[in-house]
Amino acid sequence: MDVHVADHPLIAHKLTYLRDKRTDSPTFRRLAEELVTLLAYEATRDVRVEPFEIETPVASTTGIKLSNPKPIIVPILRAGLGMLDGMVKLLPSAEVGFLGMIRNEETLEVSTYANRLPDDLTGRQVFILDPMLATGGTLVMAIDYLTSKGARDITAVCLLAAPEGIRHLEEELSESDIPVKVVLGTIDEKLNEKGYIVPGLGDAGDRLYGVV
Repeated sequence: MDVHVADHPLIAHKLTYLRDKRTDSPTFRRLAEELVTLLAYEATRDVRVEPFEIETPVASTTGIKLSNPKPIIVPILRAGLGMLDGMVKLLPSAEVGFLGMIRNEETLEVSTYANRLPDDLTGRQVFILDPMLATGGTLVMAIDYLTSKGARDITAVCLLAAPEGIRHLEEELSESDIPVKVVLGTIDEKLNEKGYIVPGLGDAGDRLYGVV
């Protein structure tokens, strides 16, 4: 597993305002979108391309375009939806699938309640969007599900991570031969007894969309 922390002052600046409990939902959504676009530059560094012949106003030249099959972006519902627009801005030709996953606040166990994905992901580059890598359970289950559909090139994009979640993910993937890249805005201090990232930013879904 390759973990990349995108160390950039603009990312740190936007994360600061995301963390602030005074930041309202509309501002939180805008900042999350902007942050994901910045992280997406790192996440797509190895996106597959192929040569593409064009004519400029001056001469013929060879450029590049995204290869087929198209990459697929998979936000984890519901909080991952707040990251989708920022990723699609950079990869407008990508397809979008969805995974609905929820964590039991008492047991911290993760369960899947919905999915909208192709039956076969063979040959596809998959980009998972989930704001928080806390315990790591959600991301482990998502990766297992995607690999069961044939995915062999997976990148996860998260705004924040806890060291415990990264360790859990590394342990679960240690015997896998499938390359997984994790792109993060930052690594925080720890998890608290409720499984929340500290200092974190609270419940990302609630802050994006309100309490439901």
